[in-house]
Amino acid sequence: MAHDITRYNNRSGRRDLSLFDDFFDSMLGAWDNYSTRLPAVDVEETAENYIVKAELPGFNEKNVKITVDKHVLHIAGEIDETEKEKDESGRKYLIRERRQESFERSFSLPDGLDESKITADFENGILTVTLPKTPAEQPKRIEVKIGK
Repeated sequence: MAHDITRYNNRSGRRDLSLFDDFFDSMLGAWDNYSTRLPAVDVEETAENYIVKAELPGFNEKNVKITVDKHVLHIAGEIDETEKEKDESGRKYLIRERRQESFERSFSLPDGLDESKITADFENGILTVTLPKTPAEQPKRIEVKIGK
């Protein structure tokens, strides 16, 4: 069985797209700028872990929620109302592409993970989630005793 972390395609909260819309979204970017509201994510694999890194500028550890439910990793973030108000200091943005007020990303997890040992670290706007693999089970040798 392949050990891959795959993007979980849950479109709840997003308008239902036809195949025609999907085609143009992939070529031109989402018409509703949906794609610009998702943080960029890298997924790495080492011998011991899978590592998910997400760019979350403007967020801090209080704004980010990480859960694992039914073998799916959910990473969500939301800037609370008080922080939104601080940002609305009378400025008028002509273009605003860097700001995300909320997001959710989900990834299907492979078998062979120790979900109880998942850790997360947040530093300099980068969220790092470490998903440790379970040690491969070794065949158990049974000692045979003669005459008991």
